[in-house]
Amino acid sequence: MRRRVVIPQRKRIFLGCEGESEQSYGALLTRVVGAQRQDFFLDTILLRPGGGDPLALIQLAAKKKKQGEKKGDYAAAFVLMDSDKRGFAPQRDQQAQTLANAEGLTIIWQEPCHEALLLRHFPNAQQLKPQSTALAIAALIGKYAEYAKGMPAAKLAAVIDAAGLRRARGVEPGLNALLMALGFQ
Repeated sequence: MRRRVVIPQRKRIFLGCEGESEQSYGALLTRVVGAQRQDFFLDTILLRPGGGDPLALIQLAAKKKKQGEKKGDYAAAFVLMDSDKRGFAPQRDQQAQTLANAEGLTIIWQEPCHEALLLRHFPNAQQLKPQSTALAIAALIGKYAEYAKGMPAAKLAAVIDAAGLRRARGVEPGLNALLMALGFQ
């Protein structure tokens, strides 16, 4: 009698991405964390290239998450978004957080932008907090001269590795929550 091989189900994690740069970062996470373990699937969903206000992004993320759940439940759900859009409409910002909580979405705020999050992966850069997108890009280029917006995961992987993720997770609580959900050590 033959034994049936049982393939364990991988846990699915939803990652709503404000733009293509965040989606590429999701692919980088899959690559780096995947070197440690293969028991997850990071479902990186492009929300709205160019961003939008936080409430609109969370509404879209909630809709995309529901669509994705037709293929099975998500073990956790996250949204990567820039903080530079916060503060223009405080009531909508509060509605975004309330909706995210209701829909089981953890917001990973990139302070103030994606490039600043990337910057904190580099040695001796964890405490850097550029005050604008332009300053964040300049600081990142200072650490990685070849950086270009929307850079593919394969190129980012040349400079951001497991050690870089560990550095960034120490100062980025939302990123740490995502890495914990993925089982990253």
